[in-house]
Amino acid sequence: MYHLYISRIVMRAGFLFLLLSFFSAVAVAQVSVKGKVTDKAGNAIQKATIRFKNGKDLLHTSSDTSGKFTILLSKSGTYHITLSAIGFGTISESHVIRESGDQALNTFVMPVSSEELQTVEIVGTNGKKYYGNYSFSATKTASLNKDIPQAIASISKELIADRQAAVLADAIKNVTSVSQSSFYNQFAIRGINQNEEGVIINGMRTRQYYFNQPLTSNLERIEVIKGPASATFSSVDPGGSINLVTKKPLAQDRKEISLSGGSFSTVRGALDFTGPLNADKTLLYRLNLGYEDSKSFRDLQYRKGYIIAPSFSYIPNERTSLNVEAIINNSNSRLDRGQAIFGAVAGQTDLNSTPISFNMGASNDRFNSQDLMLMANLAHKITQNISFNVAYMKQNWTEDLLEHRTNNAFAVDENNQPIRTLAGMIAVQRQQKFSTDNLSTYLSINTRTSVLEHKIVLGYDRISTQKLRGGGINTAQGYRLKDGTVVARYDATKKDLYQMTTVNGVSAPVPNVEHFNLSNPVYTLKNLNDYVFTKVEILPAYNLVNGIYLQDQIKYDKVTLTLGIRQEWYEDYSNYKLATQKKIYQHKLLPRIGVTYEVTGNINVYGTYLQGYQPQGNTSSLVIVPPPAGTNFKPLESNLKEIGAKSEWLDGSLMVNLSLFEINQKNLLMNANDPLDVNRLIERGSQRSRGIEVESSGFIRPNWQFNVGYSYVKAIVTNDFNPAVIGSRVQNTPEHSASLWTRYNLGSKKLNGFGIGAGAQFSGNKLPLYIRDFLLPGYTILDAALYYAPSSSKVQLSMNINNILNKTYWVGAQNYLRLFPGTPRNVMFNVTYRI
Repeated sequence: MYHLYISRIVMRAGFLFLLLSFFSAVAVAQVSVKGKVTDKAGNAIQKATIRFKNGKDLLHTSSDTSGKFTILLSKSGTYHITLSAIGFGTISESHVIRESGDQALNTFVMPVSSEELQTVEIVGTNGKKYYGNYSFSATKTASLNKDIPQAIASISKELIADRQAAVLADAIKNVTSVSQSSFYNQFAIRGINQNEEGVIINGMRTRQYYFNQPLTSNLERIEVIKGPASATFSSVDPGGSINLVTKKPLAQDRKEISLSGGSFSTVRGALDFTGPLNADKTLLYRLNLGYEDSKSFRDLQYRKGYIIAPSFSYIPNERTSLNVEAIINNSNSRLDRGQAIFGAVAGQTDLNSTPISFNMGASNDRFNSQDLMLMANLAHKITQNISFNVAYMKQNWTEDLLEHRTNNAFAVDENNQPIRTLAGMIAVQRQQKFSTDNLSTYLSINTRTSVLEHKIVLGYDRISTQKLRGGGINTAQGYRLKDGTVVARYDATKKDLYQMTTVNGVSAPVPNVEHFNLSNPVYTLKNLNDYVFTKVEILPAYNLVNGIYLQDQIKYDKVTLTLGIRQEWYEDYSNYKLATQKKIYQHKLLPRIGVTYEVTGNINVYGTYLQGYQPQGNTSSLVIVPPPAGTNFKPLESNLKEIGAKSEWLDGSLMVNLSLFEINQKNLLMNANDPLDVNRLIERGSQRSRGIEVESSGFIRPNWQFNVGYSYVKAIVTNDFNPAVIGSRVQNTPEHSASLWTRYNLGSKKLNGFGIGAGAQFSGNKLPLYIRDFLLPGYTILDAALYYAPSSSKVQLSMNINNILNKTYWVGAQNYLRLFPGTPRNVMFNVTYRI
């Protein structure tokens, strides 16, 4: 037995010796090859794919965050090396690899090339700059921004992260000519207030109300395409479109966890994991998670929400790519209708009559929404010059609202005179569901006729939105009669019919919903059984947009002519599939023309003319009770005339753009601000916006980058139902605005790893949206940040201080009872761990 045991040990030792000898031999035969990949400016290119081919042997690797790569080759010989990266031209070279020893190759310098951009954004990017220099959505082709004859601003995920911009408004303030209008997801772009409550994600329109601003955890960048873009998108705002581009998978393993906390009891968390799922890197994944639990400087307000966003990319070969992703967005909050001031009359307005924390509402108010989106993008190269692209989005959106809000009027006494310390209130319950299907499919054709190069896009869009049955709205408002019924308004000539009470020694009618005491606010849990509600079913509705379009980018020498035409058909069904169903049909032919001239290799000048078209059904979707439905009004029509220059300097590391524009729109539809009917709409007429924008972004030095912009917008009313306002200024938009953010990483040995950030935001004064009796003052806000990211660590610590001087200001207003104050001084701390 003992000899048998010894024999087994000897056999195992022999086997282990042979195994080690085999691996030793392999190790001796392997050759380690190292290299680095940069752009012309010397900036490292991350995630470049490097392929080594020798006969039938094919190996590949990727560059790391510093642009470096290492690969082990099993034998020496002549290798054909190919390097490729998104946004750069392919490099192909042959190198002789020696038999033994480490071998370092010369640095590979990759040129920028729009030809190598993805036709559909399937794989993520690893840029570290504050701006994006390309767009897929503006022309439905992979184009560098400088080659597109239209102003496009882009905010990258790096700028979002450095500013700790958790919601859309925090990021958008870095874009010229974009002004926050309220606490909602609502902005004015180039002097034109947004009308459409939908959001564009990855170039596809969604259907959701603008009340809650989306979290930015899953965003790669934010594009603002200035001016009407109906030739590319369906039914968009004349001032511009905000396109949210989501993060896509990377071919390199990367993991990032971020935790933040700070003022107003704010706690946030984010997770971003990505990488390949197989050895060939043909199947990639990305998982983004975001969470927020925060209070506010505003009384009663809070926000609890999360976002879950997984995505997968399948790239079996160079001709085919597929991306599938989902976004699950859940938000629990209260709807903040803004700050009310009191004692105001025309010309005598005290914005400080109430603190900026002042809020009207109830402690049991709520606004909860759930949003589920499923998206799929497929790109297939039929031939070298013909590609087929298709994208589909399915969205389900629901809301559950309970709010107590002002009816935009003061209480009245028995003589129907206003009591300016009491705000009239209404209570609203609303639940509803939307379902949206969005299909976009097109062919991209690259061809040549004689000396002309063509990029042709032929496409078809189909977007349908259905308001599902089962929703309803209950409204309590008005005054109570002695018989227990409720009427909408008080009639002093029949005061004996009304229940009366005494308020501060004054006799007044009893409201259905208790007035809010502006001089002595009390927040209580409201009992809904105390109210008499008017109950209305939200009737089902359906709208369908079909569009076909043809676009040709014709290039001759240094001139590129962009010609496009889109035919759109719009169908709107009220009382969908009921006996009372009504259909409204509209159609429109939309032209697009633009020209770009390459003055030098650095500078392009351009001019463009676009038309926009937007049926009013989208604009008026909050109006529950007809008549009239939104599509009974004329559609909103617009046009854009723009000239400008786009330039890149320092081998693409610095961007400077200039644009001059004029936008005209007519058939404006606005809320009448009627206290007796808060849903009543009126046609406003037309307006014109003219302006100039200057923006620059890039690197002053490799460790110092910035984003800066200035805009002047002159927006006036050119036609109105009230002749007195013709020629006057458009509301809720400043004439002058500017923004700056910069980050500088210190390079000294003692302060290695430290960085500082600084920023400023300036906005001129504004008129409220619905009245012209007072001005919101202009303001300048200063921000700063400190960063610490030692080179030997995978952790970055940061501290952002916003509104350092604790400036009191207002980002927008609607009337005396709805002002939207800006956030006072606040501090946010963040720790980010990267693997």
